[in-house]
Parts: sequence; C-alpha cells; structure tokens
Amino acid sequence: MRKFVPEFKGLLRSHMIELPRAIRDASGIIIFGKRLKSFVFSTDVAIIRNTNADAVIAVYPFTPQPRITEALLLASDVPVFCGVGGSITTGKRIINLALDAEFKGAMGVVVNSSTPNEVIQQMRETIDIPIIVTVVSEYEDIEGRINSGTTILNVSGAKRTAHIVRKIREKYPEFPIMATGGPTEESIKETIEAGANAISYTPPFTGEILNEIMVAHRKRYKLQENEEQQ
Repeated sequence: MRKFVPEFKGLLRSHMIELPRAIRDASGIIIFGKRLKSFVFSTDVAIIRNTNADAVIAVYPFTPQPRITEALLLASDVPVFCGVGGSITTGKRIINLALDAEFKGAMGVVVNSSTPNEVIQQMRETIDIPIIVTVVSEYEDIEGRINSGTTILNVSGAKRTAHIVRKIREKYPEFPIMATGGPTEESIKETIEAGANAISYTPPFTGEILNEIMVAHRKRYKLQENEEQQ
C-alpha cells in the first residue's frame, strides 16, 4: 500500500512534463547518495527546467562542446549526465571532455556504443564520476565494457530494449542498467520487469507542446466566434 505524499505545484509551474508513473516501480541507481530512477533525455533547457525527472541525460548528435555542457549544468536543478562523444569524437578528446564535465559539476558522462574499451579504461583512470556506456545489442562485448571501467550500461535498442536488458541481466544480475522505456506505461513496465534499474524518457519537443497549446487557443476563439454568430 502506497503512503500518501503531499504535493505542491504552484500556479506558474503546474504546467510541466511529468514522467510516466510506471518509472516509480524501478529500483533506481544510487549515485553519490542520490537514488535516481528517471532520466529525461533532452538538451532543451526549457524542458530540463520544467520536468519532474530525477536527472538529465544530455546527449546530442554533434561534437560535444564545453560551452554546451556548462549551459546545461547551469540550467538544471537536478543531476546532469553529459554526452562526451564516442563516434565522431574519440580518443584523448573524449577523456579531456569527460574531465572538463566533471570539473564543471556533471554527475556522470555518457559515451556511445562505438567507444573502444581502451578509451573507457583511460577515462576510468582519469575521472571519478560514473561512466555510462550505451548498448544497442546483447551481442556486444558486455564483459569487456564492465572490465574496462563502465559504471552503468545504458540500453537503447528501440523495440528490442526489454529483450536486451533481460539477456544482460541473466548474466549480470547486479550490474547497474538503465534503459529507454518507450512511450507507454506498458513498455516501461516491461523494461523494468526485464531488469532495468532506471528509465530514460524522451519528452515531446517544445514545438509539439506549443502546438497543443495553440490548438486549444484556436478552439476557444472559434467557439466564441460561433456564439457571436448565433
């Protein structure tokens, strides 16, 4: 039986992106004393400031830049895990970006699935914050990732995510796993039941949210116009 939890939203911040309730069933991952269950996948500072996620995973398809990292950390009031490269950005540059992110206050860094284990090992020797490595298939060298110093596996396999999580969990029953949960409560529950400790959620774009608001405004004025014509 869940305990009653008092809640205050205020007037100006009541319109925000609330992550699916199913994520609360995850065990969470404790990092530096904080239990994190939900990660919002975004680099939009407006969304980052208006969501109830426990943390931010900020990865973008361009060469990571310290100025962007700084902006995200300044904007967020929850922990931020910054992307530092892995495909276009490799080698020593990743290590330097990871160290810079740690110095700026990031709680962790994220690299993609193409990052060599040797680079992850060098990162582990350089920084003291978690290293999140993205996994897209159960056939990847998971053992090599773990042995090289990976802190958390981030499973991103689209519709196969739950299956990949389940396969990894069978072999590594206690290793921290976060995963994309998909768009529905059902897909999130399936991913958690498969063994994910935390869920990353992709919110709608600000353009989509604005469009919904504008549609509502137009309907209101259309109704007013119809009433005047009658």
